[in-house]
Amino acid sequence: MRTFLVKFHKTVSDGRGYDRQIIQQQSIVPASYGEAAADAAKTMFCRAASIVDWRLRADTCEVVEMAEPAA
Repeated sequence: MRTFLVKFHKTVSDGRGYDRQIIQQQSIVPASYGEAAADAAKTMFCRAASIVDWRLRADTCEVVEMAEPAA
């Protein structure tokens, strides 16, 4: 099974009027493919934040496959 790093970001404006991507949560998720990892991480995010939809606290969901350690 592969391992993915899933990050949730919220876009906020700083004091100078520039938009910044702020990490709301990140999770390491084992899954067969990226979309399954994203779905599992979305469920975990909603449970942790006691919300029904992850988009209430984040704007984007980024999935990156982590490299396997060399044997």
